Amino acid sequence: MKGNAIYLESQRRRESNARTYPRKIPIAITEARGIQVKDADGRTYYDCLAGAGTLALGHNHPVVIEAMKDVLTTGLPLHTLDLTTPVKESFVDELFDILPTEFVKNARIQFCGPTGADAVEAAMKLVKTATGRSGMMSFHGGYHGMTSGALSLTGNLGPKRHVGGLLPGTQFLPYPYDYRCPFGIGGEHGHQIGSRYIEHLLDDPESGVLSPAGMIMELVQGEGGVIPAPHAWAREIRRMTKEREIPLIIDEVQSGIGRTGRMFAFEHGGIIPDVIVISKAIGGGLPLSVIVYREELDKWEPGAHAGTFRGNQLAMAAGTATLRIIREERLVEHAAVVGERLCKHLEQTKSAVRCIGEVRGRGLMIGVEIVDIEREADRIGSYPAHTELAREIQQQCLKRGLILELGGRHGSVVRFLPPLNVTEQEIDRIAEIFHESVMAAERQSLSLQGVLG
Repeated sequence: MKGNAIYLESQRRRESNARTYPRKIPIAITEARGIQVKDADGRTYYDCLAGAGTLALGHNHPVVIEAMKDVLTTGLPLHTLDLTTPVKESFVDELFDILPTEFVKNARIQFCGPTGADAVEAAMKLVKTATGRSGMMSFHGGYHGMTSGALSLTGNLGPKRHVGGLLPGTQFLPYPYDYRCPFGIGGEHGHQIGSRYIEHLLDDPESGVLSPAGMIMELVQGEGGVIPAPHAWAREIRRMTKEREIPLIIDEVQSGIGRTGRMFAFEHGGIIPDVIVISKAIGGGLPLSVIVYREELDKWEPGAHAGTFRGNQLAMAAGTATLRIIREERLVEHAAVVGERLCKHLEQTKSAVRCIGEVRGRGLMIGVEIVDIEREADRIGSYPAHTELAREIQQQCLKRGLILELGGRHGSVVRFLPPLNVTEQEIDRIAEIFHESVMAAERQSLSLQGVLG
């Protein structure tokens, strides 16, 4: 036994059964720089998982490393709870500079615990305190974290099955998903029916649903399958929540900080939320999360939300450096351009095979839905998910040096989350590896089914 095998066996013996990524990506990483990582067997991979979107600049960006070194060598504290420091002030300045002026001129920020889930918990406390109401509204396919409250807002049933006592009072709503339209219609008409249903639910005195403390949503669902919300639908949701004084919380944990080709996903639709949940990329690869919200909601008492590690100075320094690089090097615009380039490659692969139902996404947050065309399509022509084939495609990619993750319904969506500074040449190579892998996996699947001779 050597290399990867040693580490993986040790991990299997000592770590929790709840571990996830090593089951599908069985490697031990020993070196990492930019978009590439090397494993204990000496193999190199393109990392299009990038810490589930955390590593906006890839691994070990030299400017980010230097920013952390500066903190370590100047005698600044590493841990401050929520006491302020020059490092913290610089971080807030940089973050507020990238938020829309209309929003930030009347905004407050709350530093939360290290994860996005903790920021979601804080957002719930905030709106419940401000409104005096208790229920929440969320969406099918949404993902907001694994803590008890955040899991209560998450659509995925798997993590909930064996966990009792989740927060009551969450009403789940239909999310627009063209390929698997919940109304069996698809297109603009399907989106319109969805928004009309939501408005009817909010106004119907016999709906059985009380006015909520808030509504939370992703404008590009990540774990749910990389599903972008139509701009017109997003504007309708914002209109109806604003008219009814329902605080709208936008979860930008994965989609924020340039990932979708705009600094924040809500900017695509031209809306301004009441609360923004931000984590992942803002820490420059280190744990950090915040909520930024309208001042009018700031009704909670001192200590209403706390956390020992909300004063992570290294993360703030790394985050400030990351935000500056993204802004100065125009990586938001770059993500839009290279994301479109990747989508064109993926569409070419789609036309060459039978198993891709849809390519979708925004910027460098892209999903490819893998389907089983040997089974019957639904009323709008969409085929069932093909979980096994998606897993095989993932493994074929790994063999060829490409790390990708799966998500979506039944784990059938291959997800691309490369660093924002990925080059065009790297995009072309990533697409080439994916194309070869899909061809190989589909050929193997069809052969097993006896479709090929």
